Amino acid sequence: MTSTADTTPGHGQLRAQLATMATEEYRPELADIDSMSTLDIARLMNGEDAIVTKAVEAQLPRIATAIDAIAERMARGGRLIYAGAGTAGRLGVLDASECPPTFNTDPSQVVGLIAGGPSAVVKAVEGAEDSEEFARQDLDQLVLSADDIVVGISASGRTPYAVEAVRYARTGGALTVGLSCNPDSALAAAAEHGIEVVVGPEVITGSTRLKAGTAQKLVLNMLSTITMVRIGKTYGNLMVDLRASNEKLRARSHRIVELATEASDNAIEQALAATDGEVKNAILSLLGSVDGPTAARLLEDAHGHLRKALEAAAA
Repeated sequence: MTSTADTTPGHGQLRAQLATMATEEYRPELADIDSMSTLDIARLMNGEDAIVTKAVEAQLPRIATAIDAIAERMARGGRLIYAGAGTAGRLGVLDASECPPTFNTDPSQVVGLIAGGPSAVVKAVEGAEDSEEFARQDLDQLVLSADDIVVGISASGRTPYAVEAVRYARTGGALTVGLSCNPDSALAAAAEHGIEVVVGPEVITGSTRLKAGTAQKLVLNMLSTITMVRIGKTYGNLMVDLRASNEKLRARSHRIVELATEASDNAIEQALAATDGEVKNAILSLLGSVDGPTAARLLEDAHGHLRKALEAAAA
């Protein structure tokens, strides 16, 4: 990959940029918010939050197109990599960290990068978000391939770390997505798939952990969850790509197999024992009337898609 010089704007230029952004707009009608009752502020914020789902709805076609492209690459072994700073970075780290327990993904399959490194999750690292070099270094450490996906996340859509992550990843052939909350953003322009969820100015001026953060969380939920559905990590709405490794997960595994098969407790326990606790294999064993090794082979041939494996078992 080729290096790119930092192009961080000066203070005057940055102030001018912020003045034009919907997420930074000042709302004079809320200038007395600190004089309002707690209940009235709560009602105000709740009403503002209702705007978010409509803003996300307007971007659903773009979101769906991006997900299909992401799923295609992940099915080939690509990684889903989030890159952001501050709140946006933390939301990416959160979404990535939830994928292994939910979908039994390897921790390397969905990765969250935050400007300033892991310590920035709990403590702001001043200046990190302005460093394009940090973005390049973080991606170089991952050794990107053309099957990988880099999702830049930035409420403003101008954060140098997120924008450069997308630009740099794209030069190496990775799929790129830009998620922002301002129209005509630099981040969306840099990415192959631009998603701009325009939620408008915040109740507290510039506090983009509010509506913008909520919007980003909703979109990240879709990107990861629907991608996992597309690559076979669920059966219906059941988390079947689960392997029981403790008492809680063993109980959950049993319930998932029960919901999928309606088999007896004894049959479920036998199936789980025969498949080394693999929920997907146990369901296939019961519904397809095959033994553990056959279930494993059919799932491998179906690239992990349980429905396809069941069709093969019935053939």
